[in-house]
Amino acid sequence: MRPPLLSRLPVGRKLMLLVLLPVTGLLAFIALSAEDQWEEADTLRTFHAATEVSFALTDVSDAVARERITAVQAVLRPGPRTRGERAAAERATGRALDRAVDRATSWTGTDITGVLAGVGRGLHAVRAGAEAGTLSAHTVAGRYAENEDALLDAVAALESGRPTRKAGQAADAHIAFLRAVEAAERERADLAVLLDAPSDRRPAATGRWPALEGAELDIFEQNTSDALRGELHSVQSRAPARAVREVRDLLDAPAPESARLPSYEDWTADSEARVAALRGIQDRAARELAVAAAEDRHSAETRVVRDLVLSLGVVAVVMGLTLALRRSITRPLGEVSEGARALSYGELSYDIRYAGRDELGGVADTFRELRVTTERLAGEIRAMTTAIDHNHLDHRADVAAFDGTWAQLLDGMNGTMASFAAAHGRREKAEQELASIFELSPDLLCVCGLDGYLKRVNPAFERALGYPGDELLTRPFLSFVDARDEECVRDGLARLAEDAELTDVENRFLRRDGTELWLRWSARLVREEGLVYAAARDVTESRRTASEQAALRRVATLVARGAPPREVFEAVAAEVGGLLDTTAAVLRQESDARHTVLGIALGLPEEIERATREERREAGRKAIREMTRTRLAVHVGHAAGAPIIVDDRLWGFILVASPSEPLLSGTESRLADFTELVATALANADSRAQLTASRARVVAAADASRRRIERDLHDGVQQRLVALRLELRVAESLLGDLVGLASLSEASDPPSQARSPGPPPELARQLTLQLAHVGEGLDDAFQDLLQVARGIHPAILSQGGLGPALRSLARRSAVPVELDLELPPERLSEQVEVAAYYVTSECLTNAAKHAHARVVEVRAGIEGGVLELVVRDDGVGGAETGRGSGLIGLVDRVEAIGGKLELGSPPGAGTTLRARLPLEVPATDG
Repeated sequence: MRPPLLSRLPVGRKLMLLVLLPVTGLLAFIALSAEDQWEEADTLRTFHAATEVSFALTDVSDAVARERITAVQAVLRPGPRTRGERAAAERATGRALDRAVDRATSWTGTDITGVLAGVGRGLHAVRAGAEAGTLSAHTVAGRYAENEDALLDAVAALESGRPTRKAGQAADAHIAFLRAVEAAERERADLAVLLDAPSDRRPAATGRWPALEGAELDIFEQNTSDALRGELHSVQSRAPARAVREVRDLLDAPAPESARLPSYEDWTADSEARVAALRGIQDRAARELAVAAAEDRHSAETRVVRDLVLSLGVVAVVMGLTLALRRSITRPLGEVSEGARALSYGELSYDIRYAGRDELGGVADTFRELRVTTERLAGEIRAMTTAIDHNHLDHRADVAAFDGTWAQLLDGMNGTMASFAAAHGRREKAEQELASIFELSPDLLCVCGLDGYLKRVNPAFERALGYPGDELLTRPFLSFVDARDEECVRDGLARLAEDAELTDVENRFLRRDGTELWLRWSARLVREEGLVYAAARDVTESRRTASEQAALRRVATLVARGAPPREVFEAVAAEVGGLLDTTAAVLRQESDARHTVLGIALGLPEEIERATREERREAGRKAIREMTRTRLAVHVGHAAGAPIIVDDRLWGFILVASPSEPLLSGTESRLADFTELVATALANADSRAQLTASRARVVAAADASRRRIERDLHDGVQQRLVALRLELRVAESLLGDLVGLASLSEASDPPSQARSPGPPPELARQLTLQLAHVGEGLDDAFQDLLQVARGIHPAILSQGGLGPALRSLARRSAVPVELDLELPPERLSEQVEVAAYYVTSECLTNAAKHAHARVVEVRAGIEGGVLELVVRDDGVGGAETGRGSGLIGLVDRVEAIGGKLELGSPPGAGTTLRARLPLEVPATDG
């Protein structure tokens, strides 16, 4: 059963939870309050940013007002001076617009950028009209007034936030004064137009601008500071202001006196001075607004920081007191707990320093007493351990000095000590038996450390490598490994470090005498001891036997496949050289006692081969002389050989020679198996040669018989048939003449005259018809005889060659034939032409008779010294060389001249016959 949640928490955490609950509530209240104050400060920051943008718009408004009066003056009094002033005012307005646009890009509230763009377009339009002279001064002033209204409305929108009363009053005063100045500017422009007109056409009204200016100034005085009110009164009492009031009074009179009105220049100067003074007050009102907004923002931010710091300070004090209380409780508890844990781990040096008089102090005293008892118990255990280390297995602990559980523990240890003494005796006996097995094992046994050095080897290990035990233990293990297998051994050790066990791994070692030793390893890593226990078996002889059998199998495969003797000789030399790692050669003994090299494998670097050539030749000569004398395999120093006996005749030798070291004993017997394979290959080659020659003789004899029969038919029977046919034609002609004469006699003689003796005309006609029929029979017999003669041996082949003969076959074929002949202009040998002719003839006959083909393709050409003949049809397929004597005869004929014939005839996919006929036909004997 799991304990409750609170009981699983440490005491310190419980105290912290007890304090954190109210502190968390306090922090939540502080956070909410800070959030409200921060939102207020954010509103003030927004208002402050809005005032900065509004000041930029105010600058644009002032610049537009100045541009307006210069534009009006340029229309009223055109001239270089007024145009220059207007151009300067336009440039000033452009710069003010650019600054306002830059400031407005960072503003995220109302679309100030759009307002400024609209003002820019409006100014561009009025400037163009004024420049073109299409607008009057009054219209120009009105168009500028529209842009001024848009700017002042935007300023009023920006300053409408009023987050505090002070900021709101400053904003109201600022906006009211801006509108008052704008009214004064419009009055200035309107009166300039009025005063520029002739006195008899001047209007009598002053307009609504003085009243609007007064109303806005009243609002300004209600919201501004005393200093600015005093400044305003001071400006109003100055001469320019008084001059403006006088003009207003004159114009407001029931009957204005035009003569008393000031001139255009006086009005322009007085009004300009008054507006300049008012703009000074406007600037100070803007500064008061900026100061009020900045002070409000700073005050709000300061208030937020002050309240937050004060709240966090209170929380920090509370947490400090809590931590101090927690430390006064958890520190002694921690010491007691750590002391108990150290005691449970057997650490007796840990000291509990707390000595208070509370409950924790009593627990600390109890643990100190427990530590003393534990130290005494540990002393007894150490004494027993020392006795075991020194093989004093009769030592026993003092049980009487302890009580209770401690006494039971020591008594159990005494029993364990007795059992250990008995087991130790059995172990010593087992170790003696294991040492005997280790020393007598025929397998190689060793123990290797992780530092790469052998720690122990058995005598079999020493005998196999030929090194004494001391040298094996003092050299790194890898120094005995063949350099070719060093990387493999490193990989095996890496796998052993991962898997802790390695089995059936083979690699090469070097004996003391430099010879190669193949070992098959099994090893196990004991990580606790840092040792590798390994056993190995010498598999050098078994690998050598396997390699030899593999080489013999490869050579036997060549022999069984019927490979040419030269290929067999070269393979034997290469296999023997690779197997023995020496120079190897296959020699044939000639009738004059000379020796011809038929296959050789050097197996040595070129420089070593050149340097040791004479030594190897001398060793080979000694071995050859000995084999010639004894006709047995011999081993003479650095050379060994075995004779090749064919039909009880010394045919040649297999010879090996080592340039530097004597060959191993038994090398000559290993060569004997290869000599038997060479003898078999020679016998097979001789049998194949005799069979090929016999085939060629049979085919040559058959061809000669065909030619003789064709010649006899042509010179004998065919000539007699031609003579009989000619004689029959003469008789037929004579009989026809006789019948004609008889018919003429009957027509000329009278009927009563007796007929001359002779055959009746009707009988003569029948005899003529019978002779004609016999003539046609002789013609048919003659044509049949010609076909038989061509089939026996075609005359066109002897006379025109292979190309015309194949074309003649194609013309006479019952199936359409497509020929593709690429034959040389010179004649091929007779055997090749006859074989190609009969192969094509048989294929065309089969295509018409059995394959039911629609078309036959015949292709013939010379490729690589071979006539390649391909006959392909689109018939039913399914032809086989074993069925029917025709294809078998073709195979015999083609192979008789050393060619190859391949047949492909899948059912339903047509038949393809490919014949490769060598241009150089082997000669036949007899």
